Amino acid sequence: MNKSIQIPPALAVIAAGRDFLTTAETAHALNRKDQTLRKWACLECGPVRPIRINSRLMWRVTDLAQLLNGESVANQAAHAKERCNHVTPQPDYPCLSQR
Repeated sequence: MNKSIQIPPALAVIAAGRDFLTTAETAHALNRKDQTLRKWACLECGPVRPIRINSRLMWRVTDLAQLLNGESVANQAAHAKERCNHVTPQPDYPCLSQR
């Protein structure tokens, strides 16, 4: 089933026809700080998940559009809620132990 995703005008301006956004662009579009998105990626607890391209986080415009339109993003909400129950990050998270 192909469902057309309506991209909000403000997001369309930021994306400028691209399929992926950087963390800074995504943070601006979602009105969040860059570090919040990095935490979502590291702890896998955010409403959207990035992909990694050459060790950089890139965020799908279609996922962001669904989130901004109030839609569920590919069943990530339930998994994210479960993962975000961790109050403090544990040292066994690989993205935190590399620092």
